[in-house]
Amino acid sequence: MIHKRAVFALSSSALILLLMSFLIPGDIQDDVNNKFTSVGNIGLTVTNYGTIGNGFLSFPYQPSCQYPKNSGIENLFVGGLWIGGSKNGAIKVTTAAVDVSTANRTEGFEFTNADGSLILERSSLQNSPNYRPDAVSHQDFVCEFFDTNLTSGGTVIQNHTPLGVKVLLETYCYDFNFANNWVILNYKILNIGYRNDTAAIDSIYLGLWCDGVVRNTNLTPPAGTSFYNKGADGYDSTLRMAYEYDYNGDPGFTDTYIGFKLLGINPRPKNQNINDRTKFTIWQFRNTTDPLYFSPTVDNDPSQNGGKYQKLHGYLTINPAPDSINNPSISPPRIDVLRHTPNNRSTLLSYGPIRNEKAESYSLRYIQDTINIVYAVVCAKKYGTDPTTWDSSFQRTNLNVSANWAQRAYDNGYKLPSPPDQPKLKAIIKDKNVTLYWAANSERSVDPISNLEDFEGYRIYRTNPGSDLTLNQDLLSQLKIVGEFDSAHNNIYNNTGFNFIKLNEPFYFDGDTTPYLYKFDFPNQLNGFQYVYSVTAFDKGDVVQNLESLESSILGNSQRIIVGTPANNNPDAEIGVYPNPYYGSALWDGEGNKKELLRKIYFFNLPSKCEISIWTISGDLVDRFEHDASTYNGSDIEWFTTYSDGTQKFAGGEHAWDLITQNEQAIATGLYVFTVKDLNSGEIKKGKFVIVK
Repeated sequence: MIHKRAVFALSSSALILLLMSFLIPGDIQDDVNNKFTSVGNIGLTVTNYGTIGNGFLSFPYQPSCQYPKNSGIENLFVGGLWIGGSKNGAIKVTTAAVDVSTANRTEGFEFTNADGSLILERSSLQNSPNYRPDAVSHQDFVCEFFDTNLTSGGTVIQNHTPLGVKVLLETYCYDFNFANNWVILNYKILNIGYRNDTAAIDSIYLGLWCDGVVRNTNLTPPAGTSFYNKGADGYDSTLRMAYEYDYNGDPGFTDTYIGFKLLGINPRPKNQNINDRTKFTIWQFRNTTDPLYFSPTVDNDPSQNGGKYQKLHGYLTINPAPDSINNPSISPPRIDVLRHTPNNRSTLLSYGPIRNEKAESYSLRYIQDTINIVYAVVCAKKYGTDPTTWDSSFQRTNLNVSANWAQRAYDNGYKLPSPPDQPKLKAIIKDKNVTLYWAANSERSVDPISNLEDFEGYRIYRTNPGSDLTLNQDLLSQLKIVGEFDSAHNNIYNNTGFNFIKLNEPFYFDGDTTPYLYKFDFPNQLNGFQYVYSVTAFDKGDVVQNLESLESSILGNSQRIIVGTPANNNPDAEIGVYPNPYYGSALWDGEGNKKELLRKIYFFNLPSKCEISIWTISGDLVDRFEHDASTYNGSDIEWFTTYSDGTQKFAGGEHAWDLITQNEQAIATGLYVFTVKDLNSGEIKKGKFVIVK
């Protein structure tokens, strides 16, 4: 599907055409590859032809597996389900994705979809446009695909022998603070037969193959071998979780783990621990010479243990015999070696053989027989301050906690204890001021586990000015508590009461019937800086469930705001520029190799609709653009593309300019003149500003 070493030498348009022509499975018009998880703090692409991740096909506009969200830190190239078994005495393996171990990139991507196929998106959140009562999580994706086609978009799928299976995939993603960094992959595999062949599929193994790549793409865009060979890998047999981290790619700017965890299997093994049949193996990308890390090129190769089916049986040794540590001919390589030797690797976390308890065999014996296997993709920050090249259980604390929450969700039928609903929040921007208003909807929340209304209080968050100017962005860590208020007289928390924030009577906004009962004011904010504000609700905790207090999503109602002047249609209002003079850079400018593109100045006190023109002192037009207070959000310049997420809001009377001419050249030091034409009144105002580089 995607050739790591060659594909990024192409132009973006040529790359897209190549991939559409040769690399994407399924009928082109029916493939859906633009869906990615967007609630919570992880962005994982999911397709309806069996792959997860997108091989950076849409980089930088769509995440492959980005965590934290909007950080530019990617964690996965591509992955997908493997199914292997014996049918009519022959071993066959169907793969959703492979590491392109041959020059023919039409091989190994073997699932396609039906005509008119889509991905259903649904949500359990009642305020979501995708709300459905049958939703499992805050964001579900539902699709199906099968291996019975021999062609993909008119191109023959090389060396593909169908098993005759259909896969129903449902993915679940949550927006709880304790559950916002993992995605559950729920696969149901059905025996649908192939043409007239309805034979049983015996000795079945299932696996999740993934090519993890943990890098900070703000520092190092995906291209070339050196981008992909910096990951080190490990396996936790207790948690049934393979993982990868950035060993030496972008030290200090990634610090992230990605884990692939097996949550469960159905039918479950009788009288046997699920861990006993869970297997792990790993190999080097496209390697066909190394005796231990070779990439499988055929379905079945028992003579060399090199086929895909043999890989599904597991290969690596966790605790080898002492005399095999330095003698690979005796035993496969040790797991701990992989944790400290980075390379470009693929991992396979598999389970098998799968037993059909009714038939007392390891098979999908009948048509429509079903096997259900469930995985989780988990991302987390490294814990502590130990060197980023290290990998210890201490550093994996956050990863392991999150993996356990994913396991708990699976074990409880995908039900999780729930914090109060997110407060409905509205932000009002004024000159050097932001005021938050929110409703009391959280106070009526009922926890789905205890069935109690357990609301306790509110927390108010804000980022510090300039905290977004980092290439290791994690919005959750940047949001700081600036206020906490909770119920009085119950001996829980601080018993502050709500008098400081509660309004005497509900406040209503035009066109909004919601009664807003609370208010918090932020005076003395810095104009021109980007802040993020949030209000959460937290509960009392649950002693019976041994749960600490849970808090609604900090990101769920967050408001990304550029503080400044509102639109000003007063003909006597002075229009100006800041900073003026502009000396080489401003405090809000970015750093790095794009610094020239990350500069900006602001025009302020603008009319609601106007045309801004910039001239040299000799009268040459430098740039011209229009401003509309109702729609403008700064996304026309590089700074907001880099440091925002498209949701940013302006006060209405400010417009940022990147000091780039209409001919795409950086302006020089000098004195410049600007004119602002009010498009409603026709009135024109003038001013000057100075640039000193």
